Amino acid sequence: MTPSPLLTTSPLTAFGVGVVEATPDELFTAAGLLVPHDGGPVADIRDRPDRWALLTLLSGAVRRSVPVLAWGTGAAMAGRALGARVRVGGGPDPALEWSELPRGAVTEEWEGEVPLLWRAGNVTAWAGVTLPEALREAFLAGLASTGPRTPGTPLEMVGGEAALRPLLADFYARARADDLLGPLFAAHVTDWDAHLDRVTAFWVTMLGGGAAWRGNLNSVHAGLGIRGPHLARWLALFRAAAQAHLSPQAAALLTTRAEAMGARLGQGKRGNGPHVRRVP
Repeated sequence: MTPSPLLTTSPLTAFGVGVVEATPDELFTAAGLLVPHDGGPVADIRDRPDRWALLTLLSGAVRRSVPVLAWGTGAAMAGRALGARVRVGGGPDPALEWSELPRGAVTEEWEGEVPLLWRAGNVTAWAGVTLPEALREAFLAGLASTGPRTPGTPLEMVGGEAALRPLLADFYARARADDLLGPLFAAHVTDWDAHLDRVTAFWVTMLGGGAAWRGNLNSVHAGLGIRGPHLARWLALFRAAAQAHLSPQAAALLTTRAEAMGARLGQGKRGNGPHVRRVP
């Protein structure tokens, strides 16, 4: 039995195992990614946001070491994601787009000048429109022995938003009870649930999880009266919360980002003028 989820970029009604629609958020925990022939363009995808999204998804799977099985135009798109040139003609279907061999790939079968079956790292590609059953079976059988995923973003390295939220809740519990930071937060935060939502969105964005938060770090902290001792205490409590919730490697990554953020606040503080924006 293959682990779940096995993702697909196009609907598959009879693949032998259950598959679900591929999304970027599923990649880090995916058993594998199927990229079937869909007949869509590969070389020229101008004004085709759907094809750019597919290319981005494939690139993310490659970065994360997700096993990929692609065929037909899916194989051509996989080659493009690996930096190969896409061509038309010269193979079994004169109208079919196919990719030249990506750098470092190994060809196992040729069809004229077309690399019919090639492998590159975690990618297995079949240039034909119809996937051979033996290739499907071999791919499924190999999923059980694949290695751990490579995080595609710092957010994935720390465990995603699901790991951030309890960590941040713990940090703010420590900060609210602190004799130095507690009064500062009490004076400017009235809705702690909303505050936690905003700060979680901020860290999701800072760790490469997309534009969940938009704003300027210095401007939203302007006028709070933040000084060196506040920043030092903030970092100490943040480090303690990170170490309590994350692995040493993930805690070190998050703490380094927090230190960089603290340095920015220290450089950009504007004194004790009126504070007119919400703390992020």
